[in-house]
Amino acid sequence: MSPLQRVVTDDEADIRLDRWLRRHFPGLTQAAIQKFCRTGQVRVNGKRVEAATRLVPGQELRIPPIQANAEPVDDTPRAVPMDARAREDLQAMVIYRDEQIIIVNKPHSLPVQGGPRITHHLDGMLDGLRFGSPHRPRLVHRLDRDTSGALLIARTPGIAAKLAASFRTRAVKKTYWAVVAGRPVPVEGRIDLPLIRIGGGPRGERSAPGDRKDKDAAHAITDYRTLDNAGQKLAWLELQPLTGRMHQLRVHCLAIGAPILGDRKYHEPDQNNAGSAIVDGLPPELHLHARALELPHPAGGTLLVEADLPPHMKESFRLLGFATPALRAAHRWNT
Repeated sequence: MSPLQRVVTDDEADIRLDRWLRRHFPGLTQAAIQKFCRTGQVRVNGKRVEAATRLVPGQELRIPPIQANAEPVDDTPRAVPMDARAREDLQAMVIYRDEQIIIVNKPHSLPVQGGPRITHHLDGMLDGLRFGSPHRPRLVHRLDRDTSGALLIARTPGIAAKLAASFRTRAVKKTYWAVVAGRPVPVEGRIDLPLIRIGGGPRGERSAPGDRKDKDAAHAITDYRTLDNAGQKLAWLELQPLTGRMHQLRVHCLAIGAPILGDRKYHEPDQNNAGSAIVDGLPPELHLHARALELPHPAGGTLLVEADLPPHMKESFRLLGFATPALRAAHRWNT
């Protein structure tokens, strides 16, 4: 059988090679992908590559013949059935919209994409955000299921490619708010801690601190500062990730002895002397919110959009006496 030839599309900008292969050939295992890369059977633009290589639209992939149980599948997200009320609820999430982009304030607990046992997710509902456009909107980045806040969506394939490039070059400034158990010392600083993925177990795939000498450990940096605190037990942090690793903020906060409130996936009792990430009298949900996005607008200039806190974090802020600044209206300016 002859090798397969594929071209990376605009919608696949910045995706890792191994994820691209698993998406198009679900029968492939990670071990098989690693072997294909190690032996040069998978090539990008004729060159050997590693499984973690980030792909760019227009690149040509050479893939060895794949057995029948790993044939390509239609990657279009399966639409989630929506009635008029569901469509109205979805459109009520929109906090900014123009001809090129949409920004929604994603609620806590709404998955961004589908997965095992996940049939209700934002990606499947994007037809409800066409607003008369012939193009189906496309996700540009992701938020964890339990993280709320500003999520960027492109209205055309070309705009999706431009925005993906902005994330790839770190031209997008992301600001998160979190309530953490413990008060970081120092109260502001930079966390430069590589992360490595670990899988399996009841908590599923996770990230963990990695060794800088480990080639599989991904560079990860987060800037943080304390905006307020309730004694030494709880604090309100502003977090700005300079890289975009899986669960980066959650692992980095835990690493400085301040686990994010409600983080059941990563918290371990008394780890780092941080106390409990579950506090009696406060809502049990994860207290991590994507507060703002500042990005180069595809049509020119810079756009800033802020997202209001979810109900459970508003309640915690009220109980803890944290006074939030007024929500700034979305605005765009020339640079």
